[in-house]
This record gives sequence, structure tokens and C-alpha cells, in this order.
Amino acid sequence: MSLFRRVLNLEESASTDATVDPSTTLPPVDAAKPLPDLTTGMTESVRSIAAQLSALPPARARYLAAFAYVLGRAAHATGSMSDDERAVMLALAETGGLDADTAPLIVDLAATLAGEFGATEDFLVAREFKAISTMEEREQLLRCCFLVMAADDDIDATESWLANRLAEELDVERPDLNAIRAEFHEQLSGVKELRRLQAS
Repeated sequence: MSLFRRVLNLEESASTDATVDPSTTLPPVDAAKPLPDLTTGMTESVRSIAAQLSALPPARARYLAAFAYVLGRAAHATGSMSDDERAVMLALAETGGLDADTAPLIVDLAATLAGEFGATEDFLVAREFKAISTMEEREQLLRCCFLVMAADDDIDATESWLANRLAEELDVERPDLNAIRAEFHEQLSGVKELRRLQAS
């Protein structure tokens, strides 16, 4: 679990200026460009996931719901979520503070919704997460997406494309994305194929 704790920055002391204040409800994402649910600023999918986290403060539930949905996109990059990807998502959920009963529900719901909704919802959720997170948290989310995509020890071209897309949606600069991608160098399918060709 230490890998997940490091990725989620749980081994460092909590910041006093955290973006998500657990005691308050966050404002709508963008007043100039309101999201579908004008009363809360939450997308439909995030609202559905957050509803399962009613024991948490609203802002925290919303943050985790958006985070989980984007992880679901990563798991569905190749068309469906594998058992290995689900196991990584569960470990991330539990390391992030969800209890053993809630984590499977959230993981399965996030993966299902990410697989059912289209590109518009994907973009809106990414925009919502961007609005309620710091750049460090967005990079953390990208790193977690790479963990999910690398669950089977292979990040293929489709998954790499999704990582690029998510970085664009979250406004993560290309050098920062490349630095995260470099952490998973050995799992990149192109690198593995090059090594296979060199060995033959």
C-alpha cells in the first residue's frame, strides 16, 4: 500500500490550505458556463456517485466522486474494466480513506458510469474536477490514472492517448504529463515492443 500512499501524498502532513474544505459545500464550477445541474454545479454522474458518499461532508463527497469517475475512464480506456484495474481502483479508494464496504460500491459505480456516459459527460466531469482541485491534485489524479492503466503491466496506445486527453482537460502541461508518464516507462507498450525487437 505504500505506493498508493505515496501517489496520494498520504505520507506527508496534510496541507492547511487544502482546496476541498470538508465542512462546506463548494460553489458551482463556473457561473459563466454552468454545468447541467444548476443548483449544485455537479454533473449527473458525479451527483450519482456522491449520493453514495452521504456520510461524508458534501465537498469531500463531490471531490471523491469526480476523482472516481475519471479513474473509471482510465479503467475503460480499452473498452472494459479488467479485474486487475478494479483491484487497483479498490486499493486507491481504500488508501484514500473509503471504508471496505463503500470502496467496492464507488469503484463499480464509477466504472459503470464512465463506461455508459459519452464524451460530453467525460469533459464536464474533468472540468468539474479541475475547478475544485489544485494543480498538484490534478497531477495526482493523472498519476492514479496511470496506475490503473498499468494494472496489467501494459499501457497501450489507446491508454496513452487517454492520458494525453485527460492532461489537456485538466490543464496539466505537457512537460508535467511527460514526467508522470516517465514514472511508468517500463509499462508503455511501445517501450516493451522496442525491447522485444532488440532482444530478437
